Order: sequence, then structure tokens, then C-alpha cells
Amino acid sequence: MSALDLVRVIRRAGRITEPASAATESDFTPPPALAGSAQVRHVDCGSCNGCEIELAGAFGPVYDAERFGARLVASPRHADVLAVTGAPTCNLAEPLRRSVDAAPQPRVVIAIGDCAAGVGAFAQGYAVVGAVSDIVPVDLVVPGCPPPPDAIVAALRQVTGR
Repeated sequence: MSALDLVRVIRRAGRITEPASAATESDFTPPPALAGSAQVRHVDCGSCNGCEIELAGAFGPVYDAERFGARLVASPRHADVLAVTGAPTCNLAEPLRRSVDAAPQPRVVIAIGDCAAGVGAFAQGYAVVGAVSDIVPVDLVVPGCPPPPDAIVAALRQVTGR
């Protein structure tokens, strides 16, 4: 089964949304307070680091997510957007909840990658709790294993409204 066939099966099951690059403006409306810029905090919940590499590429000089108003920050207390990667494990479910609770309202949670959507390579692992949406409310999902940087930038553009 090819990766494209797997994505089609996952979409038919209703586990993930369309890729951010294919989503329409009506799918997600950013909070007015986030229009124009967003402070992004990355939260790793137990991944293979493939999504982290692509997230770093999205903020690198080629894709340059900062030109669309997205900026990485070091604390969830300073964040408008939480970019969650990896399949949440038993040990990281509570820190994920605390990170989301620490982010001020209005906040946006983006699940990046198939593992965060609950359908990745680690989905049936003994220590995996489930999808990110099983632990905290998720606003956007960027599918892929790993998702390309342009899909991550497209999701961030939806959040900033640019």
C-alpha cells in the first residue's frame, strides 16, 4: 500500500482532515486576536523527530514561515499556537495538557503529522495514549509522515490569516 493509498484510507475513516494546503478558508477561522502574527510553541509528545525536522525546515530560510507572521517562542505562556508532534505517550499526556492550559486564550492547537493525528507508525504502541485530539482539542491537522514544510507553512498561514 502506497502512502497516498494510506492517506485515502485514513481520510475515509474520518480520522484526519484534508491537508492544510488543500483546506479552504471556511474550514478554519483564526481568532481575530491572532490575525497577522502568531507566536508558535512546539510540543513534542514522543515522535521519531521526522516532523521536527520538517518543522525546522518550515522556519528555515527556504520556506521562511516568519515572513507570514509566525515566530517560534520558548514558552507556552508566550504562545498563541501550539504545534504538537508525535504520538502522545502515557508519560507526555499530562505535560501536553499543562502546556495547552498554560497558553493564553485565544489559542490554536495544530497536530502535525500522522502520529499526532493518531494514525502514524506508533499508533498501536503499548505506551501511546491515542491521538492529540484525545487529550486536548485540536483546531488544525497537518497530515503526512512527515508532512512537508510547505504544508506546515500553509497551516500557519491559515492561523495568521495571511
